[in-house]
Amino acid sequence: MPLESFELVRVLLLSAVSFVLAFAWAPLLIKWLIEFKMGKSIRAEGDAPVFAKLHSKKSGTPTMGGLLIWVTVFFLAVVLAQITPFFPEGSMLARLNFLSRSETWLPMGALVASAIVGFVDDYFNVKHIGPKGGGMRMRHRILIYTFIAVVGAWWFHAKLGWDMLHVPFVGDFSLGLWSIPFFIFVIVATAFSVNEADGLDGLAGGTLLTSFAAFAIIAFAQGHYDLAVFCGVILGTLLAFLWFNIHPASFFMGDTGAMSLGVTLGIVALLTNSALYLPVIGLVFVLESLSVIVQLFSKKFFKKKVFLSAPFHHHLEAIGWPEPQIVMRLWVVSIVFAAIGVSLALLDVLL
Repeated sequence: MPLESFELVRVLLLSAVSFVLAFAWAPLLIKWLIEFKMGKSIRAEGDAPVFAKLHSKKSGTPTMGGLLIWVTVFFLAVVLAQITPFFPEGSMLARLNFLSRSETWLPMGALVASAIVGFVDDYFNVKHIGPKGGGMRMRHRILIYTFIAVVGAWWFHAKLGWDMLHVPFVGDFSLGLWSIPFFIFVIVATAFSVNEADGLDGLAGGTLLTSFAAFAIIAFAQGHYDLAVFCGVILGTLLAFLWFNIHPASFFMGDTGAMSLGVTLGIVALLTNSALYLPVIGLVFVLESLSVIVQLFSKKFFKKKVFLSAPFHHHLEAIGWPEPQIVMRLWVVSIVFAAIGVSLALLDVLL
């Protein structure tokens, strides 16, 4: 079998396997979250009156659903890494392992590390630990995720020897030590932008699905097959997650999913040297994050709100759009711009 054909089989097969695994244990996870009272707390009326009015009925719905994604990805990766050496060398089963130092150690490590931080924050929020019973302070969250990004940037620079930025249709430019703050910015900005999209049933899951699919195609086209498989495995778990997260959601993603997948998406974009395509592929995340920034800026300096509620998807709710309609239309936007981003990336290589 030609190499590319086998690698495509590997991507598709392990995507399907990850879906089956995640789908199989999702009911157990939901049962556990309900049993241990891991229900979402809706912000008080005084803090966010529009949001509270729109989402009061969701109070008590289990959060931490992101566990389904990263635990399954990590479990499958570890199991394959452990069992593949026992199969005959060169056989298909022996080549299923997708953990490799140059491609997937970093995103896997960052996925798990940031997911654990998000899990702690979700737990604090559910149990009303921290300032106003709302989990970690924002500055503490920023510091922790920045530290994870610093470790990732160091790995890029010191271990992988990366300091190049690809400017679409222009070429590669060496950033030198400036690559480190650039990497940190991309990782942290992507993480918090993805987190802003985790506010409606199926929104974050669906938009992450199209983004990881786009980078799976880019990674595959570049010959980064282990990275493409890694993205495919995440896709499989996201599909299983969406089965239970589509309106009305059985559980929410939580920071353990949104923040960790945002960090990982940023790292994948950097590993494929496609960071400047990320705002196109993840346009919905950019719009969500910008709406929050604009809202905060306007309230601070002009004492007035631009949106009825931020992020933008809550504004659409406030003006009367049904939740499923908002989600599905933003899915459409995400799919279209992911396709545009992939097309530009592939044309960039050809021209």
